[in-house]
Formats: sequence, structure tokens, C-alpha cells
Amino acid sequence: MKNINGKCLRTKGPKKKKEKGRKAKSSGDLSKDETLSPTASPPTVSRRKKLWDSFRKSTERIRGKSRERKGIKSEVENLCGSQPNIFSTSNLNRNSPDYDVLFAPVELQHRIMQLNGEHSHSDPSLTPQIADLQQDTLLQQIQSDSQDIDIDSEISVVENTIPSIQEGSSRQHQSNLLQHPFFQLVVLLQEGRDLVIRDSCGTSDPYVKFKIDSKLLHKSRIIYKNLNPRWEEKFTIPVEDVLKPLSIKVFDYDRAMHDDSMGSATIDLTTLEPNVTEEMKVMLSEKGKSTYMGYIILQLTLTPKTQTDKENIVMKDSKDITESKFYRRSTKLTETARKMKMQIWSSVVTVVLVEGKNLLPMDDNGFSDPYVKFRLGNEKYKSKFKPNTLNPRWLEQFDLRMYDDQTKCLELTVYDHDVAGKDDFMGRATIDLSNIKNEETHVIEQQLEDGAGMVKILLTISGTSGSETISDLANYTPNPREREEIVQNYGLLKSLSNLKDVGWLQVKVFKAQGLLSADIGGKSDPFCVVELVNSRLQTQTEYKTLNPQWNKIFTFNIKDLHSVLEVTVFDEDRDKKVEFLGKVGIPLLKIKPGERKWYALKDKKLIRKKKGKILIEMDIIFNHIKAAIRTVNPKEDKYMQAEQKFKISVMKRNINRVSQIVSSFVETGKFIQSCFDYESKPRSITAFIVYVMVVWNFELYMLPVTLLIIFIKNLIIAMVMDNFVKEPSSEDYVDDDEEEEEEDKEKEEKKSLKEKLQAIQEVCLQVQQTMDMIACLGERVKNTFNWSIPWLSTLAVIFLLLGAIICYLIPLRMLLLLWGINKFTKKLRSPNAIPNNEILDFLSRVPCDLELLQNREYRPENTINPVTAKKKAL
Repeated sequence: MKNINGKCLRTKGPKKKKEKGRKAKSSGDLSKDETLSPTASPPTVSRRKKLWDSFRKSTERIRGKSRERKGIKSEVENLCGSQPNIFSTSNLNRNSPDYDVLFAPVELQHRIMQLNGEHSHSDPSLTPQIADLQQDTLLQQIQSDSQDIDIDSEISVVENTIPSIQEGSSRQHQSNLLQHPFFQLVVLLQEGRDLVIRDSCGTSDPYVKFKIDSKLLHKSRIIYKNLNPRWEEKFTIPVEDVLKPLSIKVFDYDRAMHDDSMGSATIDLTTLEPNVTEEMKVMLSEKGKSTYMGYIILQLTLTPKTQTDKENIVMKDSKDITESKFYRRSTKLTETARKMKMQIWSSVVTVVLVEGKNLLPMDDNGFSDPYVKFRLGNEKYKSKFKPNTLNPRWLEQFDLRMYDDQTKCLELTVYDHDVAGKDDFMGRATIDLSNIKNEETHVIEQQLEDGAGMVKILLTISGTSGSETISDLANYTPNPREREEIVQNYGLLKSLSNLKDVGWLQVKVFKAQGLLSADIGGKSDPFCVVELVNSRLQTQTEYKTLNPQWNKIFTFNIKDLHSVLEVTVFDEDRDKKVEFLGKVGIPLLKIKPGERKWYALKDKKLIRKKKGKILIEMDIIFNHIKAAIRTVNPKEDKYMQAEQKFKISVMKRNINRVSQIVSSFVETGKFIQSCFDYESKPRSITAFIVYVMVVWNFELYMLPVTLLIIFIKNLIIAMVMDNFVKEPSSEDYVDDDEEEEEEDKEKEEKKSLKEKLQAIQEVCLQVQQTMDMIACLGERVKNTFNWSIPWLSTLAVIFLLLGAIICYLIPLRMLLLLWGINKFTKKLRSPNAIPNNEILDFLSRVPCDLELLQNREYRPENTINPVTAKKKAL
């Protein structure tokens, strides 16, 4: 045991003696060489030593790695027993490279200490100069070796430090993530590229599943027949354990068989930076296969949340957090929202599926049986199929609820219905709702992909909740200057520009009172729908109340001044079903601008009074010349109307209406016949004289003048007698089987008798509709002369005056010639013009007796506020 510079070194006995002998021999040689001068060169290194040194240097890196692999255990074994921080040399060979590296400097220092004296201990004759020379030579040799060792050791230290630093930073990042109790992962699934083929037609129907810990969190929509699908779906996934990876699996949809796998991938969520959106290109693969399967592109954003946020997000649905919160909006969640008196959806997308054109033939007969599927997030709708047609007309209306955290892409897919086998795919299209203006009805003619035809829909985004929406009265401030600009836009100077834009209508829906209770608890969940022909807007839902306050403002463009504004109140029920609470119809010509008024609610047919009233204020601006031109043009058809059915009660009523009209002509004929029969001689003589004078002096302009005389007579009578127009009785238009209508609607599909008598019913229905048309035409003529609608009667008087002047100035031949030229060249001048009759178009704007009854206003009941009643009681 030797203690050199405070280090404990252990060496074996035999090696120690051998070393001493070696040193003695060397000293003796030096003492015998008396001719050695101070300037003598140092002893040369042997060839064997050079080979050994070069071999040791070349293998230094490999030996360093092998020493690292020995691990901590070997290092502990080499520690000195008395001083654990000192390596033990008992297992080291003096001739080994490890011994040279560790103890060569120590032996050199020991030798130098022996030579520092005046004489050498082994040979006193050795001078200090020779010792100094020997010291310098040995120092240079060892320093060069030690420099090489230091360089190698520095390199190895750097190499070992880099992965250790990375590992430390990764552990620090994970520890920072684990400090948060909950995360939300916002995923934007953009597209897939180069996906594998799984169908026999050379394509696939891919969709993507997202899982964490084998739990399905989201399933994308299916993109049919596409190897480069584009989903553009944005959704949110709750993450409780960030250490569990996100599993992504792509499948090919098969209707009858098991869905085929198209590849999968996993994403380590700990690699994501919090609150940073990262775009990833995820390569797909399968276990045991190295083939290229394509990739998907998505964006991920990991957002830390607090414990309070976690409790609010979970929403007490342990079965499926994602489906209950973000997509499926289960009945339990809806009921929770109803109890909280809040609306969980942000808006309602109302779609009217009108028609399709130029669809693809999929059947052997050259036709198809098309139907359309709509999807918005997890909201779905499927239309009825129309048999044997490539230009179907569906006329179906439905609502899809939109949520803030779901995709804004409305997907529509057209299929061909097959009785046996899988329905054939015909085409698809997507509509980005983020580019659609809210609170406005849009007519969209959507072209299907790959030229598969066109689908026409009416789309409206309304029912928005919250005070930040543009339709909320809290954000509305009246601007007189803005109204003046609207008045100028519809002034007389712009009467011939944009003839289809007749006017502007603003409707303010404030509140309703005393509504009918539709729920078991004696309350309702009412919302209001405002319709003007095909434009449809609605308010938000107010839960658990019979006196809702909506405070909404809506704006409509008037295309026909003779339209009727329909305001309907519904009760929201489960499964998107609604229950009718009341309705009111307001003709635009009866609106007084700026008048806030209570309207009593009526039943569905607008005949009987129903419980409740609604407070509405309206403002209307229109151009009279545009309205007059529009009056003599075809009327806009309302797409969504109640389907007419054959009913005996309706048939009897139409027969009575036609009989009344025919009876008036019969009475006129009897009067003329009585004049011919001289039943009253004075009357017959007077009739004869009048007939001769009229025929002798007849001119064409006298016809409109005669009609003008009738109008003036009825106007005077109407001014003298306020109640000149006798309104039809509501009892004449009430069906006995009205209450059973809904029950019959549910059972009609199950009746085989109806199928057997379908042809007979169609014939009876045609007769019923024809009689109704005849009765309505006669009633419209009567109501025109009776001044039932003063604006239309005034317009008729103006037309008759102009007609009388034209007939007086222009000969009959010229009038007939101009009329014929116009009719024969109309199709050439306007190929897309709809053939029409101006007189019939005018009469179509005049209401019949039933419409007059529907537009009649009832006096609203005075509902007592419960709070006011309590105060009066006290």
C-alpha cells in the first residue's frame, strides 16, 4: 500500500518486486555509462511500444464504450474499501491499457520525486542535470499521451451529455403537463392522401376513428369512392391522461360486410406544446406490413384545463363524454338544458329540399329512384325517394341544429333507392355554412361533384341565441338616416330598376302571453317562426314558460306586396319534434308602419281562435309601381304547403260554393227571360228601349266604363255602410274530422283499403280541387268589385280608366293586332318567360272568402300577469 498525493493504490507483491528489479537495472545501466553527456538524446522508443501505442489509440473509443456498458455495478466493485470514492487497483494489470491510463502519471510523479534530490538514491553518481533531462523527456512523453486521452474523453463526455440533456428536458415537459388535471384536444381532420384501395371498383369509402385507451371518441363522416378524401371536420376531444397516446384508425365502409382496415397510427400527446396548433402529416401503416398506405393531414391543439373546466365539460355523462358534450346532445343533456332554461345549440339550419335536375340514371330503365341524405355534424336527415325520375321534386322541409364546436360543412349525398341490395351512390356535395349569411333565406342550386346533376334547396340559418347576434333587439338602435335611404331606394325614380325587389319589411317579435301549456308540468318551451312565402326565420327557444320574451328583429325583402306574413308559435319537444301552439296571418297591405300591436293566436287553419297572444311591431316600405307590375305577373309559389287530401266535408263545401256562384248566373238568366216573356210589361218595355239605345250607340270604350260604374256604386255603398262586405261564417269552413286528422295521418300508411281505392281518391281529389278553383275565381271577382282589398280595387279602377282611354283613341283592329303580335313574339323575345294571363294573375292576388276569413283579426284576450294578480290580491 502506497499513498501518493493522497490516493490509495493497491498493487500485488510479485509485480512490485519485478518493477523494483526493472528500476534497479535501469539505474545500473545509467551509472555504468560514464560517457553520457548532458546533451545526449533521450532513449528511443522500441518498435513494439509504437505498435502497442497506435493500437491502443485506435481502439480507445471502442474500449470506452465497453467500459460504459459495464455499468455502475463494476464501478462499485472497483471502489476502495476504506475510501469508497477511490477506485481499487487490485483488479488492474500494470501492463494493461487501463493501468497505463490511470497510473502512468502517478508513477512518473514518483520517479520525478526521486530525481529531485542532489543525487539518485540508486546511483549517487548520477548528476542532477541528467535527472532533469530524464524528467523533461518523460514529462513530454506522458503529456502527449495524456492530451490524446483528454481529447477522447472530452468527445465521449459530449456524446453522452446530448441524449441526457434531451431526456431531462422531455421529463421536465411531461412533469409540466401532469400538473394540469384535464386537457382538451382540438382536432382539425383535413384530408387524406394516397389511401389504399379496398373496393372492387378501385376506390374506397374511407372514414376515420379516433380513440384513446381503446375508447371511441370521434368517428368522421364517410367520403364515398375517394382515395384522396377531404373531411375538413373540426371537433374537440377530452383528454384525462395525457400520457396515453391518441390512436387513429382509417376504415373502408362496407354496408353488408365488415369494414376493412386502411391503416392506423398513434400520436404521443406529450410531444405537443400546450396552446400551440401543430399541423401533422401522419403516415398510415399496419402491423407486420411495410407497404405504403398513404397518410392523413390534421391539426392538433392541446389546451390545458382546470378542475372547474373539467366539471363543466363532462356534463355528468359517464357513458360517452365526447358524444354527450360535443356531438350527440343526448336527451339527458337536452333535459338538463331545459331545466337550466338555456339553449344548448347556437343556431338552426332550416333546409327546404325543392328539387333535383339532370341526375344520373342508375336503373336499367334509364331512370332512378333518388333520395337525399343531409348531414351536419351528427345531425342527419333523409328524404323520401321519388320513383322513376331524373328530375325529382321533393318539397320537404327539415331543421338541423348547429353547435359552436362542430363542423360548419353541410354534406348532402344523393342515392338511388333499390328494393333489393345496396342503394347506389349517385353524387355528393358540401356547402360551407360559414360563408352563408345568417337570418336570411338563400336559394342555392348546388351542383353535385363530377357532373352528377343539380339539387335546389332553400337554406336559412336562424334561431341564434345570445345578445351578440345581429337579430337581437339589444343590439339594434334605430337609425332615421338608414330608413331614409331605404325610402329613397324604393322611390318613384327607381320604379323601373330591379322589378323583383318590391319592398322592405322589418318585423320585431317582442313576446307572447298566455300560451297553451304543452308539457306535463303546465309549462311550454316556446319559440316563434316568422314566414313570408318561402323565407323562414325563427327565434331562440325560451324554456319552461308560458310568457316568453324573445326580443328579436327580422328583415325580409318583399317580392309580392299581396303576400301574407305568417307568425307561428311552437313548443320544442324531444327528438326535434315540435307541437303547435298558435298562429296568426297578417297581410302586408294591412300593416301600419311602426304600430306595436297584440295579435290573438289562431289554430292551424287560421279559422278558430286559440289561447294566447303575441306582441309584434312591423315597418314596411314598398314601391307602388313595382307592386302593380308584379300584380299582373305570375304569383310566387310557396313550396311548403299542406298536402291536400280528399275529404267528403271539403267536397260538400266546394259544391255549395260553386252552387252559389252558379245560382247568381241562373238568377240573371231568369231575369232576362222574364223580360222576354213580358211577365212585367213596364220592365220588358224599358229593357227593350235600353237594349236598342246601347246597341245603336255602342263603342268599345263603354265596356270598361260600365265596369267603372259598378266599382263606383259599390264604393259609395261601402263608404255609407261600413259592414257592407258580409264575411263568411267560420262554421262553414270547419271540418268535422279536423281533430282526428293527426290520428289518421299516423294510421293511413297501415290501411290497405287506401291503397285499393287510391285511383278513386285521386279522381275525387281532382274534382274537389277543380270545384274549389271555380268557386275561388267567382269569389275573387266578387271581392274585387266589393272593395274587400282597397289597394287592388283602386288598381283595377286605374287599369279600367287607362283601358277606356286606349279603347277610345285606338281602333279595335289595331288593338287586336298589337295583342296578337305580343303573344306570338313573347316566346322569341323571352325564351324563359312563363306563359301567363294578366287578368288571372291579378285575380290570384284577390283573396277568396276563405282567405278573408283566415286574415280576419280576433280581439286578443287580456291576460293577467301572475305578479300583478298577487299585488292586486294584497
